[in-house]
Amino acid sequence: MKLVITGAAGMLGTHIRAFFEYHSKMFDEVVAIDRAGFNDRRVLDRAMAGAGVVIHCAGVNRATPDEVRHANRLIAEHLVNALNRVDFSGVLVYTNSTHSNAETDYGVGKQEASDHFAGWAKAVGGSYVDLVLPHVFGEFGRPEYNSVVHTFANNLAAGLELVVNGDGKLELMHGYQVAKKIEGVLENKEFGRIRADGVPISVRELAERMAYQHASYTGGIVPDVREGLDLHLFNVIRSFLFPRYYPVELTLHEDSRGRLFEAEKNLSGGQTFLSTTKPGITRGNHFHFKKIERFLVIGGRARISLRPIYGNEVISFEVSGDKPAYIDMPTFHTHKIENIGDSEVTTLFWSHEIFDPSYPDTYALDV
Repeated sequence: MKLVITGAAGMLGTHIRAFFEYHSKMFDEVVAIDRAGFNDRRVLDRAMAGAGVVIHCAGVNRATPDEVRHANRLIAEHLVNALNRVDFSGVLVYTNSTHSNAETDYGVGKQEASDHFAGWAKAVGGSYVDLVLPHVFGEFGRPEYNSVVHTFANNLAAGLELVVNGDGKLELMHGYQVAKKIEGVLENKEFGRIRADGVPISVRELAERMAYQHASYTGGIVPDVREGLDLHLFNVIRSFLFPRYYPVELTLHEDSRGRLFEAEKNLSGGQTFLSTTKPGITRGNHFHFKKIERFLVIGGRARISLRPIYGNEVISFEVSGDKPAYIDMPTFHTHKIENIGDSEVTTLFWSHEIFDPSYPDTYALDV
């Protein structure tokens, strides 16, 4: 079955695309439509033809009040016209917002778009899911745009103070969780208006939690990330620290007996393992959705290279066991380690969780 995702270049669209391309086995083909493709009738029609499911993430949430009010309805009309042109008979999923209940320009626009989709489904006998989402965040978010989570993460990485005005309330849901919710809705053939539940938290508590995580991590201790929200928040913080924060050099203690350094300190447990890599050999070429993974070369010379899964820029670090320094792999970045020396490379790896073969969270992709 073919899946089409509109707004696939945005923060939420990227998470949904990655989930269904690499994790879920529900679709044989995933087609990602960005803004340029959505506005090109030929590209849009070609994408929609033969689709079994369309997940609509494209929208406008930052513009003039008039544009915000009307743009989402116009985008919905544009999409429905394309669905009608190709005689689409599958399932349409609209990533709506809890703000659609508010009498704001954005809320009115989102609700009008949903009403238009519901009218289309009724007229043609189509299947429509109006998925009402709370406050969505995740890697690839933009500060001062998608979520206060991204603004806080950006400010922490830049060494800026976190400003909290008032005692606002949030309901947080990570992009991976949204994709997982959509998968469940489709599997269970749930249609109509569906409210997705996030984690309630105040803005003040969020700021305190993220500030603690950042201070602990930059102080040399990985915080406790065994609770789901903590792990997602921490991975967003790490995404804003990368790449300028790495590699992190370790304090090397040396005396007549030899050398000692502290490779890793954490409050979550997990597992540590050692590997050797022969000259000219490469390990890795995979990425993770949630896993925290540390690379620490303790012998030989190596190059560690990373690339965002939907990007082209490759970032590389050359490291050596003579001067131990670690790099923590950011989520949604495929990575590899290459032996670039004449002797064997010895690498110490750490992950925040014990390896589970039933859910390895490891997806093959060349850097």
